[in-house]
Amino acid sequence: MARPPTAAQRRVVEAADPVTGRLRGTEAQLAALVRRGLAFRHPRPPHDHFLTPAGHRLREAAAQAPPPARTPATAPPPPEPAAGTGVFAARVGGEEEPADAGPARAREVHSAWQGLLELRRMTDPHGATDRPCAWERSHLVRAAALALEADGHRPAGADGDGYRVRATPQPEAVAVYGPDGAVLRACAATLERAGWQAGEYTEPRTGRRYVLASPRRV
Repeated sequence: MARPPTAAQRRVVEAADPVTGRLRGTEAQLAALVRRGLAFRHPRPPHDHFLTPAGHRLREAAAQAPPPARTPATAPPPPEPAAGTGVFAARVGGEEEPADAGPARAREVHSAWQGLLELRRMTDPHGATDRPCAWERSHLVRAAALALEADGHRPAGADGDGYRVRATPQPEAVAVYGPDGAVLRACAATLERAGWQAGEYTEPRTGRRYVLASPRRV
């Protein structure tokens, strides 16, 4: 049975880019993660290391794990997070926190989208970037929301004026809601350009219009 990764190796995995899975660490740490099947070395220069699907699962499990219990009398207070180390999350619409639409957020979204295109290029046999990759198929809501936000669409806030991306019972499909038909048509066009199949539908019970989108395979 393979030994579990060390604490140092886990920290490298947990610090990986949440979208591309790009890793930063010492050569020994990265080589050890490759041997454990948690990372791979890209064959093209600059030969960076990236998480494998198993590595992504380990990272996500660590992110979802509850923090360890502390003893109030002896445990020190948690350190303040370092500036710029927050984990990027695409806005799906309806978040409780007000959306930051400033330059910093725009840079974060642009960087995340470029990273996702690079992930497509690396994982497609022909280096294509015109259709979603495996990561997007396993994170449908986040992937669709990133495509929309990267193209300038505004997620819905407290006023409800913007897009909302939601999961559906259908396999590999998300629903996008908007305040009117113009927003829905614009969202559908963006997703189609990003490699998704999108069409407008109506909920039978409510009569509410929405866009149903699925990652295109060919």
